[in-house]
Amino acid sequence: MDERKGLILNTIITEHIKTGAPVGSGALVEKYELNVSPATVRNDMMALEEEGYIIQPHTSAGRVPTEKAYHLFLESLDSKKINKSDENDLAVILNSKDEANFRETAKRLADLTGSAVFWAFHRYNVYYTGISNFLQQPEFAQINVVYDISGVIDRIDEIVDGMFDQTGVGIHTLIGAENPFGHMFGTIMAKYRLKDNIGIFGIVGPMRMDYARNLALIKYVNNVINK
Repeated sequence: MDERKGLILNTIITEHIKTGAPVGSGALVEKYELNVSPATVRNDMMALEEEGYIIQPHTSAGRVPTEKAYHLFLESLDSKKINKSDENDLAVILNSKDEANFRETAKRLADLTGSAVFWAFHRYNVYYTGISNFLQQPEFAQINVVYDISGVIDRIDEIVDGMFDQTGVGIHTLIGAENPFGHMFGTIMAKYRLKDNIGIFGIVGPMRMDYARNLALIKYVNNVINK
């Protein structure tokens, strides 16, 4: 992909992550002060659509990124550190590294990310919080999607249990078709060893989640656990 199209695709993804709304060429040029004409952006967006990186929802003139686009976006994602305030809060909560601390950490991560958070302290013992955050996302507002989310909630224990066998120790990002929670979700998770226990925790949100920030949060918590 050439540099200009790559810039336009990254800008579409950035804007869609922020708003959850389809992105039009005019809005991109105006808001992000791209040094190209709206006509050029439209042509590049047509090419990106033909290549499978963006699609046009039936109800909008704008475009949204596809799963393929997010995979490309993750490949070029720069490392990001969490801010000092969040770091201090999480460090205090994680001072004992026990189940109560991990539950509080999960709640804090749900608040910080506006997403759902699960934490399996060991197999068959799964805690989750922030489920109501799903319903505040525009892509999850349709009634049929709400039913899908309800089905996921009913199967959280089963889904996370499967991750124990299928996931290696470390950080993992799962998008769309590869995501055991469902094709509409993005998940950033960590599997860790702590003394004699193996645990898994992660953030589950829409596919357009803020990957840079959420990845930084998961990496920080995982590093604290493994110290």
